[in-house]
Amino acid sequence: MTEFENAFDSVATREVTKVAALDIGSNSFHLVIARIVAGSVQILHRVKQKVRLAEGLDERQILSDEAIQRGLEALQTCKESMQGFNPDTVRIVATHTLRRARNADVFIKAARQIIPYPVEVISGVEEARLIYLGVAHTSAASGKRLIIDIGGGSTEFIIGKGFDPLLLRSVKMGCVSFTHQFFKEGELKSKAFKKAITAAQQELEIISDRYRSLGWKSCLGSSGTIRTIANLISELNEDPDAENNEPQPLAKITLSGLEKLIEQCCDCGKITKLDFSTLSEDRRVVFPAGLAILTAIFKSLNISEMEYSPSALREGVLYEMEDRLEHHDIRQRTAQSMATRYDVDIEQAQRVLATTTHLYQQCKSSWDIKRNELQSMLGWAALLHEVGLQINSRGVQKHSAYILKNTELPGFNQEQQYFLATLVAMHRKKIRKEELLQLQQFTEEETFKLIVLLRLGVLLNIHRQDDLLPNIECHAENNRLVLSFPENWLEQSILMQADLETESMRLKNIGIKLIIQ
Repeated sequence: MTEFENAFDSVATREVTKVAALDIGSNSFHLVIARIVAGSVQILHRVKQKVRLAEGLDERQILSDEAIQRGLEALQTCKESMQGFNPDTVRIVATHTLRRARNADVFIKAARQIIPYPVEVISGVEEARLIYLGVAHTSAASGKRLIIDIGGGSTEFIIGKGFDPLLLRSVKMGCVSFTHQFFKEGELKSKAFKKAITAAQQELEIISDRYRSLGWKSCLGSSGTIRTIANLISELNEDPDAENNEPQPLAKITLSGLEKLIEQCCDCGKITKLDFSTLSEDRRVVFPAGLAILTAIFKSLNISEMEYSPSALREGVLYEMEDRLEHHDIRQRTAQSMATRYDVDIEQAQRVLATTTHLYQQCKSSWDIKRNELQSMLGWAALLHEVGLQINSRGVQKHSAYILKNTELPGFNQEQQYFLATLVAMHRKKIRKEELLQLQQFTEEETFKLIVLLRLGVLLNIHRQDDLLPNIECHAENNRLVLSFPENWLEQSILMQADLETESMRLKNIGIKLIIQ
């Protein structure tokens, strides 16, 4: 044995978790592979694929076959790097284009055949929150800061302090959509820039007053577009006679620097004639539109200067995965906020949660609902099933579902939010199968099984009293669920026995046979 083979034998090792985050953006797909060690995220590998998904979105919000194919080919490239990961350590998030596309499910179903992990379509506000999380964990700053991320189809604006976002907005303007609208022929004219800047300022009218009013101490830009602009301003500012070949830090972006870049573009006349040494071919086409958008942002928000941050959405996803793996889930704060806002009966919510969890633990393996995400969603549904009680006790399930489906819920993606609303909508009364949405992350079978467990958790606590229930044994197999009560307990609880018999009849509608003994 050589001296190298046993060199590390006495070195202590720590628990390491490998994680992967894939950002399916409107312009590019970004994959980041990292490991979590002692509470820190260490980036191991990055893959970037230029896709321009937003180019394939037509006026009817239908994504073209060509764009879908480009996206699937990019996923094939990412596939090798993502093999062998535990599902709980992979997160794939999709942004503006798949939010808008009416046929997004076509892409998502095909994607699942390539990479066996669910694609989460996240809201614009959720995207903004994750961007802030990525920047906040990787940059030091005191006081409030403004973070801006110009994507292919939308631009996110966040004011935050420390690790807490204070104001989140997503505006429907991006470098791919603006390229198609104002620079489609590749000509760079002053008139086109003016039109693009004015259009962007019009989009910003709805948010500009509030952002200026809240204010910020520092401003950071976190997208590839902003990095490109910072690079080009640095190139313009270089001293041609300087002999120092060392790489220089990126210049701060100012309005005068942006206007100087616009002049340079107009002098070139065409996108193909842009001759900046630091402008990559894949960024060249969308750069002028991004430049116009950022210029409008500077003007509308009165920004004096901006620095570039290399971290963005995918880093935010990684850091949130770290929090969830360490059991610091942002969704806990969301649930607490909802409970406070809607005066939830906390004691009853905890009773339902305890009973539902007790039943779930006994049947999760035999019913094949062991996924951590399923347990989480069932738990949140148990805690929040009565948020609609403040509106009216009649039809509480409908009121609760409406609130959960239409309220911004930080930490929940679009499908998770719909799934949560679906569980809550079915927690009592008749089960209407026709109202169930077809989802990609949750199968119909999983949905039915969780609905059953939630309904039983609510029903068994209908008297809203502590220490009323005995120990209940639960056994599940295929489409059967057996509840076993202590001897003579049900005979002394005639109403509960009648309610369970009624429930048994209702569950037949979703193919579940409930047996009480």
